[in-house]
Amino acid sequence: MPFDSRGHRSDQEQKHIVSSENADAGSEHDEPVWDVVVVGAGPAGASAAYAAAVAGRQVLLVEKAELPRYKTCGGGIIGPSRDSLPPGFELPFQDRVHAVTFSLNGKLARTRRSKRMLFGLINRPEFDASLVEHAQKAGAVLRTGVTVSRVEQHGPAVPDRRTVAVVLADGETVLARAVVGADGSASRIGAHVGVKLDQVDLGLEAEIPVPPTVAEDWAGRVLIDWGPLPGSYGWVFPKGDTLTVGVISARGEGAATKRYLEDFIARLGLAGFEPSVSSGHLTRCRSEDSPLSRGRVLVCGDAAGLLEPWTREGISFALRSGRLAGEWAVRISESHDAVDARRQALNYAFAIKAGLGVEMGVGRRMLAIFERRPGLLHAAITGLRPAWNMFADITRGSTTLAGVVRTHPLARRALDLLDRRQPGETGTPDSGTPEPGAAGVTAAPEAGARE
Repeated sequence: MPFDSRGHRSDQEQKHIVSSENADAGSEHDEPVWDVVVVGAGPAGASAAYAAAVAGRQVLLVEKAELPRYKTCGGGIIGPSRDSLPPGFELPFQDRVHAVTFSLNGKLARTRRSKRMLFGLINRPEFDASLVEHAQKAGAVLRTGVTVSRVEQHGPAVPDRRTVAVVLADGETVLARAVVGADGSASRIGAHVGVKLDQVDLGLEAEIPVPPTVAEDWAGRVLIDWGPLPGSYGWVFPKGDTLTVGVISARGEGAATKRYLEDFIARLGLAGFEPSVSSGHLTRCRSEDSPLSRGRVLVCGDAAGLLEPWTREGISFALRSGRLAGEWAVRISESHDAVDARRQALNYAFAIKAGLGVEMGVGRRMLAIFERRPGLLHAAITGLRPAWNMFADITRGSTTLAGVVRTHPLARRALDLLDRRQPGETGTPDSGTPEPGAAGVTAAPEAGARE
């Protein structure tokens, strides 16, 4: 399949592309009809496009930005993310994490170490671009600088009941047998589907270039700080000569979240370094009854509100849901009537809820506990070897939060006990006041426990 230097098909070829079903017979309409159109070229969209293209379908991947583009994200790649990548994908790691320093609002710092890698750190522009390249190599066609205005499943723009019209901002209409919405947390496709949210958080982040002496101190080690606001935490992720420093908290606490980031950076001794990028981003979690499809349109990743509620980790959820969306979009594209299309869409929803949905349920319970008792979780993960081992296993991909609760009776009982709100208990977090003389994160981290 010929592409130009930007991964586009030639204009002449695009005019004659039709769905694989009609590829030999020709199209009844002037516009080409794609098997699958994917909106958004982040990890979810690229994964969906790859999955559909590998199945031999004609796939169009549209992205409003030019690639590569910056994305507010810590860039941590945990085990489930690695396991969901296309065969032969080489991760562009900037660092490999073998140690984690935990602190409680800047105090009671302790470093835990592992002989084996816990997770890797990437820059999103390179990572996302590589995912898109794999989708293109599988046969997907990429169009960048394309903004989707809306999708229509009825009306004059739709030639028949098997077709969806994707209307672009410039008035162009793209036709498809199935559409996958992967256009981020402010998704227009998600609005079409009717995605409902029950948790919205604000993440703020700074990319801070540092001199070699500072970079060496952080190499192979990340910091996770349980923050002063309910459900908040901060992080430092080293990536060569740059530290990614960020915080996240509930939306509506914008001023307090900004102060947390400023205080966090100052406490770390990084206030004297000028960030190369400062950015913010809203993360959105779906409600449990939120739809994942409408007609021949599916949503995945951030567009569906799919992320882990406690940590707000979204890359693995994007990759996994994107792959499933691409696979089920292929089946929807083959459906000859609304009943069968609906059946395939329900199968997609079931697959999401049976896997990622269960993980989100446990994550919601963990967030509720963390909001009230961050000090207790900090004490457990820094002081109890089983808790640390579970953290390490989750980041490596040996298990998940849901898997821990399912297979460890003690963990399940502890979660049930801690999840019960005591009489008179409020949502205000415990103070986490350290004992006199407790070390803050600016002190040299202790050797810590090693696996």
